[in-house]
Amino acid sequence: MEKTISYAARILMAAIIMLLPCSMQAQSNDIEWLRSINGTRGSSADSFMNGISQSTYPISFAIPASQLLIGYIKKDTQTIRNGWQTVASLGTTVVVGYGMKYAINRSRPYESYKDIVPYHYDTDPSFPSGHTSIAFATATSISLQYRKWYVIAPAYLWAGTIGYSRMHLGMHYPSDVLAGAVVGAGSAWLSYKGQQWLLKRKQQKIKGRIE
Repeated sequence: MEKTISYAARILMAAIIMLLPCSMQAQSNDIEWLRSINGTRGSSADSFMNGISQSTYPISFAIPASQLLIGYIKKDTQTIRNGWQTVASLGTTVVVGYGMKYAINRSRPYESYKDIVPYHYDTDPSFPSGHTSIAFATATSISLQYRKWYVIAPAYLWAGTIGYSRMHLGMHYPSDVLAGAVVGAGSAWLSYKGQQWLLKRKQQKIKGRIE
């Protein structure tokens, strides 16, 4: 298990490093894709996309809060564990994602390209997308906890739509969104495996005392 966690951490780090060149300057494909998506701004989709985007934090924090509340009320150990794993996933995502944001300090696309029309203006750096990372951390956490297609499909559809909405609204480059998805999903997977490792160690200690 320790080897698995270490290997996963290295994969996540390697993926992030591979995405870093995209954060230094907008590649031609990056800005062209954004222009084609953002070019639909002003359409009737704006309100829908903004609504989806704004759902990120309420839903992402309501899920672990509900898991913990229900778990403690019903004394359901597994639901409590799921709640804390989701919390750990979100916490890791925030630390890694926002650490990268301010370390890299990439400008928002509308600051560098005047033809990109934002829905509103944010003051924090662009890379990676915070909304996307949080959404994918949430989607990955509940997909690992409840391995049913009717959980996984809507969870990732929601997360993917949030990523798209951030480009539609002119807030992020495609590479910001891709990096956010990697950070969020990777953080969730690491926290899930980390929790499994801790539980296994606890069980081994209990077994050792009994023997």
